[in-house]
Amino acid sequence: GRQTQPEPAYCGLTTLVIVLNALAVDPRRSWKGPWRWYEESMLNCCVDLEEVKTKGVTIGTVACLAKCQGLAVDAVYGSNSTVAEFRRVVKRTCTAPSATTTQPTSFLVVSYTRKVIGQTGSGHFSPIGAYDEASDHVLILDTARFKYGPHWVSLPLMFEALLPIDPATGKSRGYMVLGYDGSEGRNGGNGGNDGG
Repeated sequence: GRQTQPEPAYCGLTTLVIVLNALAVDPRRSWKGPWRWYEESMLNCCVDLEEVKTKGVTIGTVACLAKCQGLAVDAVYGSNSTVAEFRRVVKRTCTAPSATTTQPTSFLVVSYTRKVIGQTGSGHFSPIGAYDEASDHVLILDTARFKYGPHWVSLPLMFEALLPIDPATGKSRGYMVLGYDGSEGRNGGNGGNDGG
């Protein structure tokens, strides 16, 4: 069950929460009962949540927040990348996990300009859910699902949408791979014994 954004400017945080929950990262605190689950208000280490509500977040902030939660982060500005490199990253993160691992281990998040792909609004963060090699399209899991929901966008066009400058940073938008191997920070948290 993906979360719908509680605040319009929260898309970066909502994206991160979706990824954290999908990777089954343990937030190490209970929330509304016994379920351990992420929600936006837990991500308060690099950023003032009140400020985020008005300004939104930049790639750097989302990367910082992800690192805070124990994820490995590889952030790339669109201007430092190429369509070919972006396609390689998409393939790597969207290939089905091997039979031995049921949990996905990495996710691709894009920070893009909506206008380029023919949508209203400006900068936005969303996770990439799938890649169709035959048509060279990526599936965007739009966090503002009341507006668009999951939709397919051609990969070259998606890459174009990573290139415009984000006025908040003076740099281009871009993408980041968020990964979690499940081994860090687990010892002691839940006994650290998984019988293996």
